[in-house]
Amino acid sequence: MSPLQHALKEWAVVCRALADGRQALLLRKGGIAEKTGRFQVEHERFWLFPTYAHQQKEGIVAEEAARLEQIEAERPPEGVARLTHFAEIKAAYQVEELYDVEKLAGLHVWSAKTVETRFSYRGSGLCVLAARVYRSVETFDLPDKKEYAGCRSWVELDRALPTEGAKPVITDEAFANLLRTLDLLLAPTAFA
Repeated sequence: MSPLQHALKEWAVVCRALADGRQALLLRKGGIAEKTGRFQVEHERFWLFPTYAHQQKEGIVAEEAARLEQIEAERPPEGVARLTHFAEIKAAYQVEELYDVEKLAGLHVWSAKTVETRFSYRGSGLCVLAARVYRSVETFDLPDKKEYAGCRSWVELDRALPTEGAKPVITDEAFANLLRTLDLLLAPTAFA
């Protein structure tokens, strides 16, 4: 696999759920700094860049509360961004109805209130991404530069980081099942 130089910023608790294989999708709205105001899939392969701003116990399902405390306790030192996993987007859905996003409960760690708030923020809709996640052979501790700060989804790293030898966190079968589930829940049905 080729090296990657771009990263997607996401709550550390979501990154951990992705890394542990408890979640294999991303729900994205877009940061304040997004050019179009909506999330854009600028890169199909990217590092997961854990962030600690804005994540809170009320923002996730109750079952994840203890894990959030653990993640906070294991947080890298101030000024360090720790990258351990990367993802490949295998499917993307622009979801325009809240009830469609609500069907995904149990497939992600966001609370129902967070889903509703994000869905409604600056206009209705969310982007749902099926993400195949890989564990890197090495852990990369990078300076958490001021260029990475702010409400933006994507960051460009100073250098491309190697991905050789990485292993997927869930099986091919489990990921194929997720793709089928997303298609059943989110894809429109065509009638002749």
